[in-house]
Amino acid sequence: MEIYVFAVGILFAVASMDLIFGVSNDAVNFLNSSVGSRVAPRHIIMIVASLGILAGVTFSGGMMEVVRKGIFHPKYFIMPELITIFLAVMITDILLLDIFNTFGLPTSTTVSIVFELLGAAIAVSIVKITHNDQSLMALLEYINTAKALSIISGILLSVFIAFICGALAQFVTRLAFTFDYEKRLRRYGGVWCGLALTMIIYFILIKGAKGASFMSPDMVVWIKTHTWNILGYGFIGFALLAQFLTLFTKFNILKFIVLAGTFALAMAFAANDLVNFIGVPLAGYHAFTLAKASTDPLTIPMAAMQNQIHTNTFFLLGAGGIMVLTLWLSRKARSVTKTMVNLSRQDEGLERFDTSRLSRIMVRTVIWVINTSNKICPESMRLWCSKRFDASNVQPVAGYNGAIPEFDLLRASVNLVVASALVSLATSMKLPLSTTYVTFMVAMGASLADQAWGSESAVYRVTGVLTVIGGWFFTAFSAFTISLIFAFVLSYTNKWAAIVLLLSVVGLIIFRNFKIHGHREKAVEELELLDLKRVTDANFAERTCFEHTGRYLKIVRKNLTLCFDGILTQDRKQLKELRSGTSKIQTWSNIIVANIFKTLRLLQQDEAKNENAAKYSYVVSALQEIAESLRDMILRCHVHTSNQHSGLLPEQKKELQQVQKFVELLLDDTSRILLNRETFRYREIAAHYVALKQFLEDIDHKQVERICCNESKTRLSILFYGINNACLKISEQTLQLLNIFDDIFKLDKE
Repeated sequence: MEIYVFAVGILFAVASMDLIFGVSNDAVNFLNSSVGSRVAPRHIIMIVASLGILAGVTFSGGMMEVVRKGIFHPKYFIMPELITIFLAVMITDILLLDIFNTFGLPTSTTVSIVFELLGAAIAVSIVKITHNDQSLMALLEYINTAKALSIISGILLSVFIAFICGALAQFVTRLAFTFDYEKRLRRYGGVWCGLALTMIIYFILIKGAKGASFMSPDMVVWIKTHTWNILGYGFIGFALLAQFLTLFTKFNILKFIVLAGTFALAMAFAANDLVNFIGVPLAGYHAFTLAKASTDPLTIPMAAMQNQIHTNTFFLLGAGGIMVLTLWLSRKARSVTKTMVNLSRQDEGLERFDTSRLSRIMVRTVIWVINTSNKICPESMRLWCSKRFDASNVQPVAGYNGAIPEFDLLRASVNLVVASALVSLATSMKLPLSTTYVTFMVAMGASLADQAWGSESAVYRVTGVLTVIGGWFFTAFSAFTISLIFAFVLSYTNKWAAIVLLLSVVGLIIFRNFKIHGHREKAVEELELLDLKRVTDANFAERTCFEHTGRYLKIVRKNLTLCFDGILTQDRKQLKELRSGTSKIQTWSNIIVANIFKTLRLLQQDEAKNENAAKYSYVVSALQEIAESLRDMILRCHVHTSNQHSGLLPEQKKELQQVQKFVELLLDDTSRILLNRETFRYREIAAHYVALKQFLEDIDHKQVERICCNESKTRLSILFYGINNACLKISEQTLQLLNIFDDIFKLDKE
């Protein structure tokens, strides 16, 4: 029995890690709307969410039954077999969740736990069937197929229901309040507040009460008997109070709804999803204690696991404490939150995801459907709806600390109310639907209805949504497969050695993922620092554009040096890595160009600065030309080496090293001047370009001679000229940037 005591201890230790990884992924579910709308300081949002989690864990007792008997029939298994299933599930769970957290993708902890239980149970069942010489058809006796299918179908169905509910709710709400909602909020905002808060009370308190660990049967009966009285008095009370505050004070009732919704959704999350993190260890602990109390602990069937088992409230509160600490300390939680906020933000800007063929087809199809519907819909109705959804002349209301939110408080309130209602309804029915699926699809449906996916961003946002949904299917497949394999390993090998081996492998992967996440987080922060979309000061924007251009030229210089090193040494691996990083150069260029457009709009508001505006168009073309020339040069060098073409001749290497020196000197001097806004002598800097141009003319004659005497083959000559032309273009455009800077700097001084 000693190994099973150790195994139960491992289950609880892994459960602590699973809580950390799970909350890091699922925090997006209840933080998305409050963070995106910037409803309050982050620490206030976190306090409200923490209180919701602590309240919610006490409502999750009823959900624990899903783990014990929702996927398989425990009466056909003995305690060692159940411990094997639970170990395989928990080790798989921390591995998968950490991978998704590392890449900032929200996944479903519910889907992962369901498919992990299914995979491990099937593996152990096959082992039993093999040992007992049974047919594989006997597998249907071990697995609770009806319940498992209902859970899986419920999870998948929730995706469509959540999207439709989110879209319809947001469409109706926006139609009623419009984007300029403050005046209308004073007229009938109390009704909206009363309805929202009544829904929260109904689904959180009334529907979720029967699953609470502290609720007595008499209390549950009383709440059920007086349901309509509670709802009616609640609606009237909240509506009157909200209307009074709206009319006679400056209190923003939408902020209260968003914070209340954050509390409600955090509570619903903890009530529904806590089973995903501690349900398995608790089931393992109950199996061990039941077996230990019997006369034959290693062979007695676990039929007692079918019975309802009360979950100790202290266990639940302890788990809630770990969840709260993770919420405050996890950096990966912020990465996952950023993904959902960026996909649902109202304005355009830096998009995390690229386009795909499927997303383009879907966007074109939706546009065709909309255009067809417009032809059928009466023109008067179409014009009325268009007017209600017109946000062109509406300035976004600044959130906390003056920051412009990703979306407004009205949409945030819809997200939270609809999502918390759906999750709590499922909890009351003991259906472990995915809170991630629900909150994500509600947010995406609301974004679509709110016209957040415009022509400039739709294909990127759709790609992001498809990526996340694709990750959900990957979660299901991976959870099933990995858990199946781990269960086979634990069944057919020494359990001590297998447990240590699996935990060691998973630990190494998690450590590696930690380093990967650090690099990804640093790269994202660099790009976010470049983005000036929320800046309103023309002087700051103008100054920052030149500083960013200086930093950009430093990166160009670094990549240019690596490219020269790679082609001179025929280092194919280095050139391959460099080619894969060219997208970053293009992204930097695109962000700076977007910042320049932002600066131009700000300069139009400042007549004293208007003279500089015309010069920025040249900066845009120069940046694009530099990025394209560098990308062309890297591509040429990589293709040449990958195809195993002959290397550069010794004379060509010497000449290219001199070309490299001229270009690097020009880039170094220009980037330093732009970063520090130094005074300089233009002719001294331009001398590098003049020297480069003269040198290229000289070596051109030598290269012609090499071609004539057949020393330099065709492909090698094409590469040589391609590198030189790219370097010349980069130098020309760098000098152009410096020239523009010089003109603007003089105007600023005047």
